[in-house]
Amino acid sequence: MVKNNKNLKSKDIKYIKLAFEQASINIGSTKTNPSVGCVVVRNNSVISSGRTSFSGRPHAEANALIKKLNYEGSDLYVTLEPCSHYGKTPPCIKKIISKKIKRVIFSINDTDLRSKNLAHKKLKKNKINVKKFLIKNFATKFYESYILQSSKSIPFIDAKLAVSKDFFTINKKQKWITDYSSRKIGNFLRSEYDCVVSTAKSINADNSLLNCRIEGLEKKSPVVAIIDRSFKIKKNLKIFKNKSKKIFIFIQTRNTFKEKYFKKIGINIVKLKNNANMKNNICEIYLCLKKLGFNRILIESGMRYINEALKHNLIKNFYLFKSSFYIKKYGKNNAKLNLIKKLKTTVKNKVKINLNGDSLYKIQI
Repeated sequence: MVKNNKNLKSKDIKYIKLAFEQASINIGSTKTNPSVGCVVVRNNSVISSGRTSFSGRPHAEANALIKKLNYEGSDLYVTLEPCSHYGKTPPCIKKIISKKIKRVIFSINDTDLRSKNLAHKKLKKNKINVKKFLIKNFATKFYESYILQSSKSIPFIDAKLAVSKDFFTINKKQKWITDYSSRKIGNFLRSEYDCVVSTAKSINADNSLLNCRIEGLEKKSPVVAIIDRSFKIKKNLKIFKNKSKKIFIFIQTRNTFKEKYFKKIGINIVKLKNNANMKNNICEIYLCLKKLGFNRILIESGMRYINEALKHNLIKNFYLFKSSFYIKKYGKNNAKLNLIKKLKTTVKNKVKINLNGDSLYKIQI
C-alpha cells in the first residue's frame, strides 16, 4: 500500500510539472490574470492540455476542456486553484464539474479573494476528489509576481545587464559587449515580462528597440517605460517608429511642445512628483506601473539606474551576462560597479546554456 501511494505521488508530481511547463509559455503575457497551466490525464495518458490565453482569457482549464473528448473519470492537474467565481467568464470549476472529472490536483490556492480556498469545498460537494499543495514551494516562487499583485508593495522587478570579462558595460569600439547568442537570450527574457523599464540616457545612447526579435515571440514584446525626469529623450529614435508599441515616458520637467508631439504619436506621458527622496521617487514609478496593470517588470538600463534599484532593494532576480573577452582600454562605465561585483557569480547560479563562451548568471537578490 505504501508503495502504491509513492507511485501515485510520483505520477502526480510528473503531471503537475507538465502543467507548469504549459503555464511558463505565456508567463508575462496574461495581463492581470495569472499564467496557469493545465493537463488532463486519463488511463495514465495525457489526453489534453491548456494554458491561460494571451491577454488572460480563456483560462487554462477552459482551454484544456474545450476539445470534443470524453473527459469522464479523468484527472485534471492545474498549477493554481481553479477559479470558482463569475467574472468576464464563467468559473472554471463549473466546466470541471460538467465534464465529470474524477480528481483535481493543484499546487497553491488562488490569492483572489473571490476564489481563494473555495474550489476544494465546491468540487468535493460534487464528489470530485481534490489534492492540493503539490510542489507548493516551487509554485509559490513561480507565482511571486501574481501574489505581489494583491499586496500594497511594488510589483515584481528583475534586472539584466551585460558586462565584459573585465567588468565594463560600454565598449567604445563597438556596440555590443556580449555574443549574438547572449543577445538572443536577452530577447527571450523580455518575452517573460509585461513591461521593460529603461532610461532616456540609455535609449538615446543605444537607439534601442527593447522588443522581442525572435520569430514567434514578436507579439510578446513588453510595454516600455522610459524614465526621463529631465525630458531629454530624442524624438527621432527607432523605438517611436513602431506605432503599435505602447510606451510610457515618466517626466518631472515639463515641456509643453515636446509633450504635445509625443502625445500626438501615441506616447503616454506620466508626470512624476518632485520628490527629493530618491527611493520614494523610484517607488512612485513602479506603483504607478502596477496601477496600470503591469506586474512583471524587467529593468534594462545603464549602471547608474541599476545601482539605485539595487541600493534600494527593489530587484528580485538579477541576470548578469558576462562576456568571455576583455575589452581593456576600449571599456567604459558611467557609474561604479561595486554593487554588481558584490553579486555572487558561482557555479550554483550559473545558467546551463551554451552562449558561445559567454556566461549567464541568475542571481537572487
